[in-house]
Amino acid sequence: MKIGYFLSSEEFTPAELLEQARGAERAGFEALWISDHYHPWVDAQGQSPFVWSTIGALSQVCSLPVTTAVTCPTVRIHPAVLAQAAATSAVLHSGRFVLGVGSGEALNEHILGDAWPQTDVRLEMLEEAVEVMRELWRGEFVNHHGKHYTVEHARIYTLPDAPPPVYVSGFGPKAIDLAARIGDGYVSVMPDADMVRRFRESGGGDKPCQAGFKAAYADSEEEGARLAYEKWPNAGVPGELSQVLPSPRHFEQAAQLVKPEMMKKSFVCGNSADAHLEMIDQYAKAGFDEVYVANTGPHSQGLFDLYQREVLPRLR
Repeated sequence: MKIGYFLSSEEFTPAELLEQARGAERAGFEALWISDHYHPWVDAQGQSPFVWSTIGALSQVCSLPVTTAVTCPTVRIHPAVLAQAAATSAVLHSGRFVLGVGSGEALNEHILGDAWPQTDVRLEMLEEAVEVMRELWRGEFVNHHGKHYTVEHARIYTLPDAPPPVYVSGFGPKAIDLAARIGDGYVSVMPDADMVRRFRESGGGDKPCQAGFKAAYADSEEEGARLAYEKWPNAGVPGELSQVLPSPRHFEQAAQLVKPEMMKKSFVCGNSADAHLEMIDQYAKAGFDEVYVANTGPHSQGLFDLYQREVLPRLR
C-alpha cells in the first residue's frame, strides 16, 4: 500500500502547505493529496487558498505525486478552464499529477448564484465535464455543445506527454458506478470494503483506489481530540448535510450536535503509532491501494517524525 500525506487547504496557509509537503517528503511519504475548497468547513479552520496556485508551487518544492482530493469541475469553475489548469499542473509535475474529481458541495459551488442541482443532475454534469476535459487534452480544437456545457473553438496548447489520469470520488451507489465507468481510479474517505468491491465489480477492475483519513497529533489522545474538535467538528456531521449546507456558519450550527468525544471515532488522536497502523490496516483490508493521512493542529512535524520513526518502517 502506498502511504501519502493529505494537505488540508481549509486549515493552512499556502506557505504552511508547502512546508508540510517538504516535511512529508523528508519523512518518507510517497505522495500528496490536496483539497480544493473556496470556503473552509468552519471558520475555526480559517484558510482556503486557491488550490491551483498551491499545486504549481508544490512542483518547485518537492517531487511527490499530487492528487486533488477532490476538485468539482461542474459549477464554480467551467471544465474547459479546469482542463487547462490540470494540464499545466501535470506539465509542472512531470506527469506526476492526478486530477481527482467529485460532484462537489454547495459550500463551495454556490458562490456565483447558480442553483445547487440534485444528486442525479450533479452526476450527469460530472460525467459531461470529464468528457469535455478529455476532449481538450487531445490537443485539438474542440467544439462541444452538450446538455450542461458549451465549448467553442478551444484548444489547450500546453499539454503533458500523457493526459492526466482522472480519479472519481463516490460514496453512494450511483456515484460509485459512475466512478467505475468513467474513472481511471476511485477516491473515498471511508474504509468500506463494499464500496471498493462495488467499484471493482462495476467496471473499475484493478484500477487504483485511494482513500484518506484525518489525525490530530498531540502528546495525548485527549489533547488530540480537543484539537480535532476545535478545528474539525464538521467531521461528525452526518449524512448528506456536507453536500447541501451552503456556508461555514451552517456547518457550525450543525456541528453543535457533535460532542468532543465523538472526534475519536473519525480522527486518530494522540501519538500512538499502533493507532495509525490499525487505521491504515482498516483501509488495506477494505481493498485500497493508497491511503493519505492529514494532520490537524500545529504538530505536523510530530506526525512526520512518528511516521518516519515508527509507522512507515513497520509497514515496509
